Amino acid sequence: MPSILAILAACLTLSLPAAAATLRLESGVESLSFDSSELLQHPEAAEIEIAADPAYRQPRRYRAVPLASLLSRLAPPEDSALETVALDGYAAQIPLRAVLGTGGKEGSRAWIAVEPADAPWPAMPGKPAGTGPFYIVWERPEAGGIPTKYWTYRLSTLRYVASPTARWPMMEPDPALPGSHPARRGLTVFVTQCLPCHRINGGGTAMLGPDLNHPMNPVEYFQPASLRRYLRDPASLRHWPDQKMPGFTEEQLPERDMESLIAYLAQMAAQRP
Repeated sequence: MPSILAILAACLTLSLPAAAATLRLESGVESLSFDSSELLQHPEAAEIEIAADPAYRQPRRYRAVPLASLLSRLAPPEDSALETVALDGYAAQIPLRAVLGTGGKEGSRAWIAVEPADAPWPAMPGKPAGTGPFYIVWERPEAGGIPTKYWTYRLSTLRYVASPTARWPMMEPDPALPGSHPARRGLTVFVTQCLPCHRINGGGTAMLGPDLNHPMNPVEYFQPASLRRYLRDPASLRHWPDQKMPGFTEEQLPERDMESLIAYLAQMAAQRP
C-alpha cells in the first residue's frame, strides 16, 4: 500500500502545472504585477534572436515582450530612472531614455525575456542557475552603447526611482571640485558599473557586494597596479568559495573609464564621512 500511494502521489505531482512567476512594476504607492504565463501570451510577445548573450556567452533565442510596452502600463514620475532588481540582490539603475525607445531598425531595444514554467532555461556557465524567470535582454546593444550591467537576469522587480545622486547624495564628490575633475566622470562610471552590486557610504540598493568606502576604500588596501589588475581579473589576485565579481574587459571598461573610476574612489576615500 505505501508504494502504491507513493506512485499515485508522484503521478499527481507530475500532472500539476508548473508554477508561473510574477514580475512587479512599482512607482511609489502604485504597483502592477505580470504573470509569466500571461506575458508569454502578450499581444506584443515575439520570438527574438540575441546574437551575443553576455550571460550565456553565445547566441540565444527567447520569447519576450518589449520592455517599453510593459512600462507604458504605469507612467513614470518626472525625472525618474528605472531600477531593475534581481532575486539575488543585484540592482541596476537604467536611464529611462535607454528603455523607452522602440529602437527602430538600427537602434537598441530592450525586451523582457520570459522563461516558460515548463521549460526552464539552462544554467549559466560557471553558475548553478539560469537567467529566469525574467531577463532584460537587448537587441543591437552596441547601437545605444548599452553596457552589460543593464542585462539584468533573474529579474523580480522593475521600479521607478529618482536618480541615484538624488536618492543618495552621500555618493556625490565634493561640490568644491572643478567640473573637469575626473572624479565627476568617475561617479557616472561607478553608477553604471559598480552600483548594481555595491553601495558607497551606505548609499545604494544592491546587496551583492560590500560597501566600497566603509570601513575602507579599495584604493586604501590595493596598490595602484593591483587594483587595476583586480578590476580586469579578480581571480588573478584571490579566490574565495562564493566569488561573484567578474572582471571588466577593455570593451566593458575602457582605460579612460577605469582611470575616472579610480579617481572617484580616491576622492570618496578622502572625503569619507
